[in-house]
Amino acid sequence: QVQLVESGGGLVQAGRSLRLSCAASGSIFRVNDMGWYRQAPGKQRDMVATITSEGSTNYAEFVEGRFTISRDSTKNTVYLQMNSLKPEDTAVYYCNAYIVQRGALWSVSYWGQGTQVTVSS
Repeated sequence: QVQLVESGGGLVQAGRSLRLSCAASGSIFRVNDMGWYRQAPGKQRDMVATITSEGSTNYAEFVEGRFTISRDSTKNTVYLQMNSLKPEDTAVYYCNAYIVQRGALWSVSYWGQGTQVTVSS
């Protein structure tokens, strides 16, 4: 079994920063692409940022240079540093990873349970 466990969410004032973490654990052979997504109430889940196993990154336009995704492959962990937060960044943030389990032939997409980020004005 594989689990993704997120941490680092919370309530912050606009303009402040938060750092989210997501650690994958379990019967893992390899972790491929990892990413962060978010879902605000009544809206669809949107991609925020992704990072490949080689370190190539991709960001949503609304990030506008405020967020940075990174990973520590030795710990199977992905991070999202969020600066200059805005009230519209309020959402549940989900971690996603494509993981090849031991003994498996291909990767499977896994999701974390989500962590709430609330930005007050």
